[in-house]
Amino acid sequence: MATSKTTNTYNRQNWEDADFPILCQTCLGDNPYIRMTKEKYGKECKICSRPFTVFRWCPGARMRFKKTEVCQTCSKLKNVCQTCLLDLEYGLPIQVRDAALKLKDDLPKSDVNKEYYIQNMERELQRSDTGVLTNKLNEPNDLLMRLARTAPYYKRNRPHVCSFWVKGECRRGEECPYRHEKPTDPEDPLADQNIKDRYYGVNDPVADKLLKRAAAMPALPPPEDKTITTLYIGNLGNLTEQDIRDHFYQYGEIRSVSLVPKQQCAFVQYTSRAAAETAAEKTFNKLILGGRRLTIKWGRSQGRAGPSITTGLEAYEPVPGLPGALPELSNNFFNLEPGHIPLPNMPPPPSLIVPPMFGPPPMPPFFFNPPQMSAYVPAAASSSTVTSEAAVGASKGTVHYPSQDPARLGATQLHADRQE
Repeated sequence: MATSKTTNTYNRQNWEDADFPILCQTCLGDNPYIRMTKEKYGKECKICSRPFTVFRWCPGARMRFKKTEVCQTCSKLKNVCQTCLLDLEYGLPIQVRDAALKLKDDLPKSDVNKEYYIQNMERELQRSDTGVLTNKLNEPNDLLMRLARTAPYYKRNRPHVCSFWVKGECRRGEECPYRHEKPTDPEDPLADQNIKDRYYGVNDPVADKLLKRAAAMPALPPPEDKTITTLYIGNLGNLTEQDIRDHFYQYGEIRSVSLVPKQQCAFVQYTSRAAAETAAEKTFNKLILGGRRLTIKWGRSQGRAGPSITTGLEAYEPVPGLPGALPELSNNFFNLEPGHIPLPNMPPPPSLIVPPMFGPPPMPPFFFNPPQMSAYVPAAASSSTVTSEAAVGASKGTVHYPSQDPARLGATQLHADRQE
């Protein structure tokens, strides 16, 4: 109620005097040698309307100056940053955190009740020196772990858009400390944010966006093959096999850990399916080791081959009026492929049969008979082999060579001597 620094009221003793603000890593910036200006009782808290110490600083190069917006008492009540009013543990809006932890806001809204409530809570904070939400925040929560940021978001510290540049009247050029970019759509719900709505966790557009994202997050269903007990671990970085084993042994007995350094992944195989399902449920989209968020997937069965191409094809009903499947060829004289037009079961036509023009010439007389080599016949020859050998022997007499022709070479002189 006391908002004037000149008036001496009874609430003057409850004004806040702090030496350092309560900030998140994003608002503090990446510069370790940051300089701050401190103004004692500089402004009123935008929640409880009590004067408090205001800190102002620049989080980095080409960033806008930031300052504290609420007092440290209101910050400790909700465990939030004094500037952005986001949760200090997860970096999320209060509405998302309270929905995940099932917390109910009991902070009064009227001025008198609010001041009385904050004075009592401030006494309790001085006695315990811990926040009210300490016990609740120590409990692990899957939703908060999936939505939490793992690294600071310094893009939030950028300067505002230059209004003169939007109107085409900015003459500073590169020296302008504001951004020369197109502003966001006025109809975008993120363009209308209220600091009190964020603190009380009501009608926060950023929280609504995160809750919708959490509802659409993918899950990791277990495979139908009950023999699969292997998990794929990706995005390992510099993690060793011992680091992976030390974390995953808590979910069950591990049979083997196979590390693939080139692909930055590993395969963890459990002895039971229940242990693998527990590990997948506890680590999917929420496991952070060595500052890296690991990718968790189910491994594939190594004992089975991959799915065939025809497994995913649907069986369609046949079209009426079309012929069925073609029969196989019985007499394939033309070496046609299977499924071609079938040929009738009949001998080849006479036009394809070529009659012999002349018989083989007679055998010329030789001065000596060269030895004839018999063909090799295996001992375990069947009756079919015997018949084929007889056919070969019958055809031996028909085989002749040009040198055996009596009208060639020296056979002519031999024939003339015989005539004499």
